[in-house]
Amino acid sequence: MFELIEPICLVNFFSDEPNDALTALGLRDNYWDGYFAGRAAPLGRVPAEVVHAAFYNFAPGETARHIPLVWEMTTPEAAIEARTKGCAAALTRILRDLIDSPTLLVAADLATKAAMSAPTEGRVMYAALRRLTVPEDPVERLWHAANLLREHRGDGHIAALMANRIGGTEAHVLVALDLGMPAEKFGRVSHLPAAQLSAVVDGMRSRGLVTPEGTFTDAGRETKSRIEHLTDELAVAPYLGLTTRELGLLVTALEPIAAALNATGSR
Repeated sequence: MFELIEPICLVNFFSDEPNDALTALGLRDNYWDGYFAGRAAPLGRVPAEVVHAAFYNFAPGETARHIPLVWEMTTPEAAIEARTKGCAAALTRILRDLIDSPTLLVAADLATKAAMSAPTEGRVMYAALRRLTVPEDPVERLWHAANLLREHRGDGHIAALMANRIGGTEAHVLVALDLGMPAEKFGRVSHLPAAQLSAVVDGMRSRGLVTPEGTFTDAGRETKSRIEHLTDELAVAPYLGLTTRELGLLVTALEPIAAALNATGSR
């Protein structure tokens, strides 16, 4: 399900339409203003410390460069609408003929049923999104459902990271090493000061997760695998709200949608 849902969500990060829609609200045209405003908006006007805690994987100080500054330029309500409209516009452009097909309507309806059926306890980002009104437009509804499912999975992923004592920056180091690259080359942390990133890697090395050469130890690789498996297990709950037949129909409906989005890299 992750492989079928994630391509829908990626338009938010890779397509121009969402960023353009958020920039049009008066935000600085630097991508990250739009990212923090759009994603944090369901939480309301909470301090940077709360957004930092909910997002988990940003280095100290990064969130505070955008929150609460973005709320001096626009409102959470406007950011939610702009993000939804922008993502729907990107999906409409990429999916073309699929937009008016019965397939998309089935995907939107069943994804929404799944996305609205899981418990909210312990799921901060998911709970924030659940309080929003479900859009009537099928494309917007598909995006909203996919976003709900992604944030539900993300909340569970944070729980898995915490259970394995892996911090936000450390999570990026695990991904980098899993890809076979040194942490300082990985895009999401490559901008950090060298001393700051080295301190993170050194801490993981002292715990037996990283070798002196900066690669995975067996324990490090096992930790990464354990986190991924637990994340999958914690992501099951929404789909238990569907019957076996409905789940099969959802998979069938999402397959051509995901294939079309993957063909463009969701751009």
